[in-house]
Amino acid sequence: MPDIEPKCPGAGNIDDIETLIVPRARDLGGFEVRRALPAPRRQMVGPFIFFDQMGPAEFINEGGIDVRPHPHVGLATVTYLYQGEFQHRDSLGTNQMIYPGEVNWMVAGNGVTHSERTSPQTRATRHSLFGIQTWVALPEAYEDMSASFEHQDQKALPELSGEGKQVRLIVGNAWGQRAPVKTFSEMFYADAVLQAGAKLPLPDNHEDRGLYVTEGSLVIAGQEFESGQMMVFRPGDAITITAGARGARLMLLGGETLNGPRYISWNFVASSKEKLDAAKEAWINGDFEHGRFRLPPGDDAEFIPFPDAIPSGD
Repeated sequence: MPDIEPKCPGAGNIDDIETLIVPRARDLGGFEVRRALPAPRRQMVGPFIFFDQMGPAEFINEGGIDVRPHPHVGLATVTYLYQGEFQHRDSLGTNQMIYPGEVNWMVAGNGVTHSERTSPQTRATRHSLFGIQTWVALPEAYEDMSASFEHQDQKALPELSGEGKQVRLIVGNAWGQRAPVKTFSEMFYADAVLQAGAKLPLPDNHEDRGLYVTEGSLVIAGQEFESGQMMVFRPGDAITITAGARGARLMLLGGETLNGPRYISWNFVASSKEKLDAAKEAWINGDFEHGRFRLPPGDDAEFIPFPDAIPSGD
């Protein structure tokens, strides 16, 4: 049986934390976002190069999310919700609703365009939205592959439970289980809910490991870490985390590091600045009928232009 019980009673040592990231909250007109990755002291955790907490937010009067069609290259996007829903459309022809506990895994490869919007049915009622969006940088051998999309319902994702904790494995492998989504490097990504005082060991089969506290708090060596903080741990150490007095909900993430640096420009990730420049030029040219990028069927009346403020290759 998979083992999510700690092998030792200790709650860890403060020195086990290599990097502590405390992202600032940004208010996007009543909708709060906290971006933990990339950070000044840590660009990536394993292959994870982008990590955004969306909300929690409450919408009334037909409010919602309208992320217009925009492009990606060199990465896979992961959307995971605690509350609310998204309607995902992409240039592959996908039209997929995503609900809490499910996973959308979109591999951009050489290029894909997608949009994310609150559905008309949901806009008709008061509703909330709370979730996490991440990008996983692709290994160099897969940067130029064809785009693909995979959706997995909640029931397809492995769940592990022990005394005071419930863990859902979203992507990759950990604690003796493997999620069904096809990945291109070794990684893990999991949603854990811990009751007060519950202990959970970090996976010991991955080079890079981190976590982000979305609700409640964690205690390590007597020091409490509140929600909205990311911790990255030293490789190789046996680490057990403990939930605070209010319990905790957290996302655990990591995996093998890539074989070289990654460059980011807007929504593009690549192993070279030349690849970023080529993607930028293709999007700016806007030949959506014959060019590198297409617009999503059913959502092709508008798109997000490349921001003028972002220099080439940064």
